[in-house]
Amino acid sequence: MPETGKKFFITTPLYRADSRPHIGHAYTALAADVLARHIRARGTEVFFQTGADGHGEDAARTAAGRGSRPGEWAEEISADFERAWKLLGVNYDRFVRTTDPDIERGVRDAFGRMLESGDIYPGRYEGAYCPLCDDFFREGELAEGGLCPVHKKKPEPAEGGVYLFRLSKYGKALLEHYAANPGFLAPAGRAGAIAGLVGAGLRDIPVSRRAPALGVPVPSDPDHTIHSRFGALLGYLAGAGWNAGGGTRDFLSAWPPDAQLVGEEAFRLHAVTWPAALMSLGLPLPARVYAHGRWTMEGGGKHGARGGAVSPAEAIKEYGADTLRYFLFRETPFGLDGHFSAAALARRYDSELAVGLGGLFSRVIELAGEHLDSRLPAKPEEASAKTFARLRAIDADIAADIEALAFGPALDRVHGAVEELNRGIEAVKPRALAAKDPAALKSFLNDMVWCLRLVAGWVYPFMPDASARMQMLMSIGGAETGGVEPQRAPPLFPRKP
Repeated sequence: MPETGKKFFITTPLYRADSRPHIGHAYTALAADVLARHIRARGTEVFFQTGADGHGEDAARTAAGRGSRPGEWAEEISADFERAWKLLGVNYDRFVRTTDPDIERGVRDAFGRMLESGDIYPGRYEGAYCPLCDDFFREGELAEGGLCPVHKKKPEPAEGGVYLFRLSKYGKALLEHYAANPGFLAPAGRAGAIAGLVGAGLRDIPVSRRAPALGVPVPSDPDHTIHSRFGALLGYLAGAGWNAGGGTRDFLSAWPPDAQLVGEEAFRLHAVTWPAALMSLGLPLPARVYAHGRWTMEGGGKHGARGGAVSPAEAIKEYGADTLRYFLFRETPFGLDGHFSAAALARRYDSELAVGLGGLFSRVIELAGEHLDSRLPAKPEEASAKTFARLRAIDADIAADIEALAFGPALDRVHGAVEELNRGIEAVKPRALAAKDPAALKSFLNDMVWCLRLVAGWVYPFMPDASARMQMLMSIGGAETGGVEPQRAPPLFPRKP
């Protein structure tokens, strides 16, 4: 957790305008949203930044292929991302567009400072350029057959005058930082390759292009624009409040980021170039850069931070946003590759949501309405709330899991608690107990209601709408009422035919 008074700062990549939003993009944004919701619920102020990158040659080529001007296409894609995040319940604080005037000013200022220090300098580059990545590669960085290591396609030759960043200057400092801060690169399984890459020696990298159709001009040299991927990195600074005067009050209240989430294909950029750029600017480095895996899709497609065909709107059409959010983090440990299929989504929905959590909630609300004098308990009864006390003891474990981005283990604990509560109801046989010992049933239901209130809080970061409905229907009444009347409502997760 951040120091007192500092906002907890979370970022996603600034998604590039070469494709419309898909499950790969959504996965990163939803992970950031889960973390942000959890941290806010614990009483810490959060600054959650996401956005879209409308600059670069790949965006210009995509726009041309669709018969649009680059600026129009960038605006259209940015709006698509904002709509998709609204559909999925991604509750961000700032949506950055690299074409925003304050972002362009901040990027230009940071780049200019690096020019003044000599860490960016005019030079010459010879190598390869992949327009799909909008990135440069030298021969040793290409895959077998001279192919782009990300897209496995032949890159274009690139040669000419550019501005270069002295990445080679920061190799030793990066290795020292990795060693002193073992949690900086995560998950641990991906960190070793980065350290090996840096240990083998770094070379200076191009950070400009001969002016493409849309981009931020290099200060004092309008024939060049800042390379879009490098500009997007500096956009993290600008989105947080960095401007031509350096650090504003807002910037200083948030920086450095506490968690920066990216797809695996962007890990090298964020684990090497980005911290080196911050070192050049004399700024603190993020606490953690986390690279998650990709999703393979039905039909063989892959959704990383690019490519793929399943849009968020398509994915939530039948089961809703909460179900997709739950499925993505329950199905596969965050950080590893996963497989998305309609059949797997349906299985999780039927067994764990419709029958499991939804069934439990409906049964408890119905029984409470029948046997608690139409009043849900305003506070736990110490003598009877034994299950509640036991489950409450794992609250800290769930919180620690979420803060470590171990979303799967957190949901495992929640699912285990739901199963325990369902088994408890089966064992008690409430209606038989009502005839034999009504007071014992009331004590049992008191315990169950408070257990469900606990579960509603646990699922909030993952399923905010379902959690809100649970909490509304179980809201605690004032002391003068002795509780609140349980509300009848449609099932949380209706069974599908």
